[in-house]
Amino acid sequence: MLTIIGCGNLNRSDDAVGVIIAQRLQKYLAENPHSKVQVYDCGTAGMEVMFQARGSKELIIIDASSTGSEPGAVFKVPGKELEALPEPSYNLHDFRWDNALAAGRKIFQNDFPDEVTVYLIEAVNLTLGLELSPAIKHSADLVFEEVAALISQNNEQKF
Repeated sequence: MLTIIGCGNLNRSDDAVGVIIAQRLQKYLAENPHSKVQVYDCGTAGMEVMFQARGSKELIIIDASSTGSEPGAVFKVPGKELEALPEPSYNLHDFRWDNALAAGRKIFQNDFPDEVTVYLIEAVNLTLGLELSPAIKHSADLVFEEVAALISQNNEQKF
């Protein structure tokens, strides 16, 4: 099973890019069904990322980044490089998807995907707003096409 998870906040401009790509992939799968691929919009719910990934062979996470890099830059990073156990907190809003990767691996062990890829798209605007910046829209199209092609190429293979 391949699980694809889009993360972000739809009300914060470019931060929505992961969610928007996940929603596009859900429409793509509705038109091109694949029994071994599931797509989730997990928004800002890191805990949900951990539970939705459980039982999958492969996981793809898509989110915005804010590193000071060129706007619209796409980073494709192995998940193990981004895993981070959460700091002790009483607030579940502090539990992010990078925490979900580390905690899920620790809690679910062999029932958590070994193969994790994270697509990060460098944001331009993270203020309140409902539209993606032009550079982010272009990068979102590229990531969507790459992931859709992966699904299409592997339609009857490894997942």
